[in-house]
Amino acid sequence: MNRHHLPPAMREALSLTRAGRVLDATRAIQQALGGVRPPAADPAAEPAPDGAPRLAPPAGRGPSARPRRPLGSVIAALREGRRALELPGLRRRAPRPVPEPVPEGARFEARIHGGEAGSRRYKLYVPAGAAASRPRGLVLMLHGCTQDPDDFAAGTRMNAHAETHGLIVAYPAQEHGASPNLCWNWFSPAHQARGAGEPEILAGLARSLAAEYGVADDRVFAAGLSAGGAMAAVLGREYPELFAAIGVHSGLPAGAASDVVSAFAAMRGDGRVAPRATGGGARTIVIHGAADETVHVSNAERIAAGVHPDAGTAPPEHGEANGRRYRRVRITQGDATRLEVWTIDGAGHAWSGGSPAGSYADAAGPDASREMVRFFLEG
Repeated sequence: MNRHHLPPAMREALSLTRAGRVLDATRAIQQALGGVRPPAADPAAEPAPDGAPRLAPPAGRGPSARPRRPLGSVIAALREGRRALELPGLRRRAPRPVPEPVPEGARFEARIHGGEAGSRRYKLYVPAGAAASRPRGLVLMLHGCTQDPDDFAAGTRMNAHAETHGLIVAYPAQEHGASPNLCWNWFSPAHQARGAGEPEILAGLARSLAAEYGVADDRVFAAGLSAGGAMAAVLGREYPELFAAIGVHSGLPAGAASDVVSAFAAMRGDGRVAPRATGGGARTIVIHGAADETVHVSNAERIAAGVHPDAGTAPPEHGEANGRRYRRVRITQGDATRLEVWTIDGAGHAWSGGSPAGSYADAAGPDASREMVRFFLEG
């Protein structure tokens, strides 16, 4: 069942449930059971965490011309609608990954970052040898829905690339209190602008680590998968002076949605048209599977269009890596590549060239971690 085919009160109940507002959701369900049209939200009311208006208190019930729906049919509709509302990763949990051995002299430690915008737990990989005291760069890795730092590190194998290239890597962890499915809230206006919300928490973490380890100003990067990729796009747009480059894998453009409903439209490929490219923002590498059924591949084109005006007309290169053909578009400015977009034939919603030790990782295709590190460091 498509979410949009549900009655308005049912859609409201689903949105409220996803936002963790159980009491308001219960009221909406009661209205659906009683055949009462949900009251209009107060325009002046405080917005809900997901950007949707808060439900107004239920009005007094009176006789309704519409028959009451049986409880069983309402519950069945809610179950069907919930399936339609599931964000990427909700139903595909991998076994708890076994931590990979840490090379002698390296560290992979749990930490907490706190600031005025809030706090988050994170894991930090510090490579062995001299690179630990003066790393070549910092990569902020943002996991997808239902994932955590250990899972994402295992699936992307980014720690191994960090060891090779002398990088430190931070894996922030989303909190259940901020998202029941551990998604970064890329679709909420409260988390789409600099100076507040999750973007400011993540930017604050990057600033703190760069200062602690003496990372050069042009060597701070961010990358992510799915919801994490969408949040990386927000960081690249809102903090270009901090993040020199970003990597978006199976993600969406910054500002593609403003609430849960528009988020699912964007994921289907019906999102907002990308803003006209201004030449600002961070250098960007985009990687997306052509067979992605969770986040439509057209989102890669929208991200690219927001980075450079020539993204849609640049001649593509074609190649094959690890059993998968790909199409790559590159746009350079001076000695650096400004934009790079990979579209991988047959790839779905998973980290290309990743390890099955983590969730949402596909061993076939180009190694996304290797290509992102190469792109970051060549700038």
